[in-house]
Amino acid sequence: MAEIKTMNDNNVDKRNMLDEEPFSYKITKDNKIFIYWNGKQVSILKGKESERFLLKIQDKDIKEVQLIMAKITGNFKRGNEKDK
Repeated sequence: MAEIKTMNDNNVDKRNMLDEEPFSYKITKDNKIFIYWNGKQVSILKGKESERFLLKIQDKDIKEVQLIMAKITGNFKRGNEKDK
């Protein structure tokens, strides 16, 4: 049987950057999702992408939603992100 790993098991957020909740999102009337990092728009999801995102974040805690948005936006895992 495969082992189920949680976010804490693989030490994803080693520097606890997601505790500050740098990501946010906004859903428009036409179901586009705008993802923001520290108040700056970094990604737009539409169509099937936005549907998948909404299903993924359903029933997740805040830190898990932050991690999902970080993964979607891409280049936010190398430690070279600039501060505000």
